[in-house]
Parts: sequence; C-alpha cells; structure tokens
Amino acid sequence: MSPATRPRKEAQPVLTNLLAGLLGGLIVLALGAILIAVGAIDTGDTNVVRGSAIERPAASDGSDGRTVSEIYRKEGRGVVFVEARGGRDQPSIFGLPREQGAATGSGFVVDRDGTIITNAHVVEGSSKVTVRFDEKDDPVDAQVKGRDPSSDLAVLKIDPKDAKGIDPLRLGNSKETRVGDPVVAIGNPFGFARSVTTGIVSAQQRQITAPNGFPIRNVIQTDASINPGNSGGPLLDADGKVIGINAQIATGGGRGSVGIAFAVPVDTAKSLLPQLRRGGKVERSYLGVEMAPVTKQVAEDLNLPVEDGALLQNVEKGGPAGEAGLRGGRTQTGEGVAAGGDVLVEVDGERIETPDDVAAAIADDRPGDEVEVVYYRGDEKRTATVKLSERPNRIDSSQAPGGGEGPIPLP
Repeated sequence: MSPATRPRKEAQPVLTNLLAGLLGGLIVLALGAILIAVGAIDTGDTNVVRGSAIERPAASDGSDGRTVSEIYRKEGRGVVFVEARGGRDQPSIFGLPREQGAATGSGFVVDRDGTIITNAHVVEGSSKVTVRFDEKDDPVDAQVKGRDPSSDLAVLKIDPKDAKGIDPLRLGNSKETRVGDPVVAIGNPFGFARSVTTGIVSAQQRQITAPNGFPIRNVIQTDASINPGNSGGPLLDADGKVIGINAQIATGGGRGSVGIAFAVPVDTAKSLLPQLRRGGKVERSYLGVEMAPVTKQVAEDLNLPVEDGALLQNVEKGGPAGEAGLRGGRTQTGEGVAAGGDVLVEVDGERIETPDDVAAAIADDRPGDEVEVVYYRGDEKRTATVKLSERPNRIDSSQAPGGGEGPIPLP
C-alpha cells in the first residue's frame, strides 16, 4: 500500500465518529430542551417549583389558573400575623398550653375597612390583640369584634389608616371544591412570617371538634403543610380565592404537620361574617342529644326497623329532646354503640339519614322554635314536638365527638 493512499483509509472511521458525535449531541440537546420545558431541569433562573400541578394549577372555571408566585405576591399582602396577649388563666386548648399568656396565629383581610378573619382560639381570652402585615412593620392594634367558638371563627377590626395598605382577599365558594383540587396556604408557621405551602384538597365533608367541644361540619381536609402559627390563615384555590380558614392538624403524637390538616369552610365564615363584624352573638338552636349513625350492619345487629337514620345514644336530662320524651341508648355493645335508643328518621320535615342531617335540619331554626321529630322506638313509629333551646357555650371535651381526641386546634 502506497503512502498516498494511507490517509484516505484512516479518514473513514474519523468521519464516522464525528457524525456519531454530532448526532448524539443533537439528541442530548433535544432531550435537554424538552426537560427544561416541562420543568424537570432547573436552569437556575428561579427557585419556584415548576411542576405543572403546582406552578400552573387548574382554576375552578377550567382555565389554567394562576401560579403560586402570583398568588403569593398578590394575596399574601392581605395575610396578617396575629398576636393575642392577656387573658388570665387562659385554658389550654386540647392539651396545648398557651405560652406566657400569649398566642400567635394568622388572619386575612376581607374588607378595606380593616375587617380581618382569624380563628376564635387564637384570640380566646385575650385582652390585647395586634396584627402585622410584614415582619418589619410596627404592630397595629386590633379590636375583637366577634367570636364564635362553635365554628372557631373570629372577626378583628383595625383602623385602615394604621396600615400601609389594605388589600382584601376574595372569598370563594367551598361547596365548589373537589377532591384533588390544588390549594395554597399562606400563614405564619412557628413565627416564620408569610410562609406559603401548596397541596391538594384531600377530602371533603370532614368533621372536627371546636374548642368548645361542639362539632364543626363540612370541613376541608388538605395535605398542604400546615403548622402551629397557620391558625386563622387562608386556604386558597387556584384562582387565589379563599375556600377555607386553616384551623386544625392531625399530629400523629407530635406538634408538626404530618400532611393531614383541616380548614373551616369559607361558606361558614361568609354566613357568620355579618353578625360577627357587628359584634353580635351567634345563637344556635340545641336539641340536647348525642347520636350515632345507623348503617346496614348496625341495623342488622340491633334489629332496627330502618337501615339509616340517627340512633340516639344519650339524651340530656332536662334538655329539649328529653323534655319531649325522647330516649337514649341503654345497653353498650361490643361495637361501641349503645342499643335501645330511639332512631330519628325525620326532623322539621327533613329526612334523616345520618346525624349530620339532624344538625342541618335545625340549622335555620332559632332557640324557642318548635320542630316535629319523627322517630322509631322499637318497631313503632312515633312523632314528638320538640321546643329547641339555645346551645350552651361549652360542653365537656370528653363528651365531644371522638371523646376529645383527634385533630387539634393550631396554637
């Protein structure tokens, strides 16, 4: 082989390697562009998570919604840090003592006149309440206009002239939320001012126990990280509208978030807001009974004539239902249900399938109103007229649903 032909034979593999390298580089560049576009690679331009379910969640109207950053920048301005001091011998709340006579939490502005919503347990027993819009701002004095321990809601009022700017949050509709909807929580966990976390609606129609021992119904469950200090802060949808007021967490024995948190539905807040901001007392009708749900299995085990309804477990002596002749259970079963009580199937014209239906049936009635109750005693169907009384301020937490255990109000 002559020297003149040797370079040509060596050029073929060099050219092949060059083409292979170029092709591989193009593939890597293409894959990199795709990964950057979907947010799997952080280019260093932002510290916001780029996953589409978080950064650009679907709004309730089916549109793309707003980014978490957009919601934080806009709605975050209306979230305040609440500090409540004073209140001698303030009781501990579900085993969580108040530290040095003070409590801290969150709240949010709902009107340019300085109206703020927070949790009732944040300001319980307080003699002085202040709010701050930013950790660098001076505290602004706030007046507690109204508290409703039964819903764990309170309304504060500040002079808008004392704040640098009032930016009210929009109130949404909690009934329109669906399991899986993205949510954003803004608050002051452990004193870290105006922190934001994200998650989804984990469940609906949950029930938690209010600080005064009564049940709060239709509660929203979320996996957004909520911790002590988030109390009273807003739970927002993808449009930045408030759908709930963060109130309690399940702790698993500790004090931090384990991914199970609860928010009082904003629909409840909207219904009580006019009365609370006027300083009026929220009056609720009271039947004076403890109930257990009737299921197909319970009906079979106890030989009940119906497969749904509210089985009376205890009837308060001298209470409205007791005065009308209704009876509670007498014999405790292995399933934890007391047998022998009356089964409510209709209250005030509303069909009763669960104990929640009883509460809903008298929700629009006032103390002193009379309601007709249809029930079974054994196999006999009966009717009684019950004169409702006013709900007491508090019941013993050991008599509350769940025996006082379960989720705890955030301090």
